[in-house]
Amino acid sequence: MSIFGKIASAIFGAAKSAGNAISGAASAVESAVADVGTKKPVPMTRDQVDAMIQEIADDSGHRDYNWKQSIVDLMKLLKLDSSLTARKELAQELGYKGALDGSAEMNVWLHQQVMAKLMESGGVVPDSLKA
Repeated sequence: MSIFGKIASAIFGAAKSAGNAISGAASAVESAVADVGTKKPVPMTRDQVDAMIQEIADDSGHRDYNWKQSIVDLMKLLKLDSSLTARKELAQELGYKGALDGSAEMNVWLHQQVMAKLMESGGVVPDSLKA
């Protein structure tokens, strides 16, 4: 599974297993998952995605992580490898064109792209990012 796939699974899988605690976001995920293969995924708002991630932060006791701005903290919150190697792989998956050096520029870009892809995918990992 791709790094982005792991991120999406950690967020959207947690929301579904939490018994739909976040009704609006969870129902958007359910709609998107139900439509896989038949329709386009249902996009979500940033607030919906943020609410799902915040639920994970609250449940894990890691409210102090700066996941709203830091790709490293987001990945740590989701219990994923946040090493430079993993972030380089994620950058390549998402089409980053700059130097793969772990710079602030790369990390900010990664966070923005991950959040955008999470919103547009509605909880479904696009085929292009499944590998």
